[in-house]
Amino acid sequence: MTGLARTETTGRDRPDLSPSVAARHACRNGMATHTAGVANGFVQGNLAILPEKLAAAFHRFCQLNPKPCPIIGMSDVGDPRIPALGLDLDIRTDLPRYRIWRDGEIVEEPTDIMAHWRDDLVAFVLGCSFSFEEALLEEGLPIRHIERDVRVPMFRTNIACSPAGPFAGPMVVTMRPFKPADAIRAIQITSRFPSVHGAPVHIGLPQSIGIADLAKPDYGDPVPVEADEIPVFWACGVTPQSVIAAAKVPFAITHAPGLMLVTDLRNKALAVL
Repeated sequence: MTGLARTETTGRDRPDLSPSVAARHACRNGMATHTAGVANGFVQGNLAILPEKLAAAFHRFCQLNPKPCPIIGMSDVGDPRIPALGLDLDIRTDLPRYRIWRDGEIVEEPTDIMAHWRDDLVAFVLGCSFSFEEALLEEGLPIRHIERDVRVPMFRTNIACSPAGPFAGPMVVTMRPFKPADAIRAIQITSRFPSVHGAPVHIGLPQSIGIADLAKPDYGDPVPVEADEIPVFWACGVTPQSVIAAAKVPFAITHAPGLMLVTDLRNKALAVL
């Protein structure tokens, strides 16, 4: 599969393209810098790519930890395509930025992984909270990082994931501040989307889950929490990056936090109620 050619078509070249396909084509041509607010209505996903010899253990890790790691798509060994998520999708080119990991350390952040793709790699696409954010916005709930046009703040916690093989470590969470009444409504809405992290894992008291300072996220950008608001925390698909770092696996590829894969799935199709 490594000989597949990179597509050089932009959304401007093809005005008939759907928003999701146009977003992927923008990534292929180095024109995408973020995916928040892009292709509204379409599911975005986190990415983890591992050698086949580690794929079974990682798959088991995801099964044991469905809140932070809900699998929505998986490739065949050595195949950069995942037709169930998009017929033209190419996992090697269709994200704005990737992270290359060696022995648990980030060694490169390229805009495509053509040079790093191997015939033994398996790609996992995990549900992303961007999907339930659409439902929150439709209900009129304010989302601070979208208002400020920054990445959602993400934090490593002291909540231990269930281990599988070499994969073990803390859960990563995203944080969104809400007034108490809006927080209750946010819980109700996001509970309908279990395949994209579902209901929050924690509300208020960040110190009790190991977060010392909300102004210093481990990933993403800080957002203010006003005096009449409480922080609400959802499990996050960046969790595999923390786990890959802890496991010090020889080689892995992930997305850069906040820069996602845009799929052809519809957000509304993921709602269970």
